[in-house]
Amino acid sequence: MPKKEIIFGFHAIKAILQNAPERVLQCYRQEGRDDKRLQSIIQLAEYQHIPVQTSSKIKLDKWANGERHQGLLVEVSCVSDKTEKDLLSLLRNLTKPPFLLLLDEVQDPHNLGACLRSANAAGVDAVILSQDRSASVTPIVRKIAAGGAETTPIITVGNLASAVRELKKAGIWIYGLDSTAGQSIYRADLKGAIGLVLGAEGKGLRRLTKTLCDGLLAIPLKGTVESLNVSVAAGICLFEVLRQRQQDVH
Repeated sequence: MPKKEIIFGFHAIKAILQNAPERVLQCYRQEGRDDKRLQSIIQLAEYQHIPVQTSSKIKLDKWANGERHQGLLVEVSCVSDKTEKDLLSLLRNLTKPPFLLLLDEVQDPHNLGACLRSANAAGVDAVILSQDRSASVTPIVRKIAAGGAETTPIITVGNLASAVRELKKAGIWIYGLDSTAGQSIYRADLKGAIGLVLGAEGKGLRRLTKTLCDGLLAIPLKGTVESLNVSVAAGICLFEVLRQRQQDVH
């Protein structure tokens, strides 16, 4: 039997109903909840011929492990994690310079979800995660990603250093974000094939990861704080890449 998982959060549910309805096995709505937003997603599920069952709040709370579920959950079939082979296949099929986000041992699920949301909004082609000492894509990550985890490819690699080496062989320039770097992200040319690497909360990039990067960049800070939350930093960097690429187009 295929493994199953629970997804909650309106954006995440809507994204999977629109992009992979074949994975959705069952929809559960909270008894007594009938607001317009919930009803619009129920209608989408019914349009896709997905059964909808009414359940108590107690049951939904349990299935969501106490997280805020907004009165709606879906049960979906799990898919196999995408690996290095999938990444190379994805790169071969791109018709534009690749734009990748690599996360080096980001362990907080809320930060991972926020990074995935920003990556999707900025048009990132894939997010690459290290398998060990990293947060996995859990229901709360999916909720915070607001649909980004359902539509942006997520590649889990056993060894991030090896993945970086392979990407460099494929002609992708790898920039690492490091607060001690001498070059500002706003002075770097980010228009070509590029991968941005961000490190874990507090620790930043590991030493080996730094060594493998083609260059290190910093976000200039003007206040008294010494660093930014990794998800905030990811958003700034990703949209600087997008800004430069849009300039290049226009």
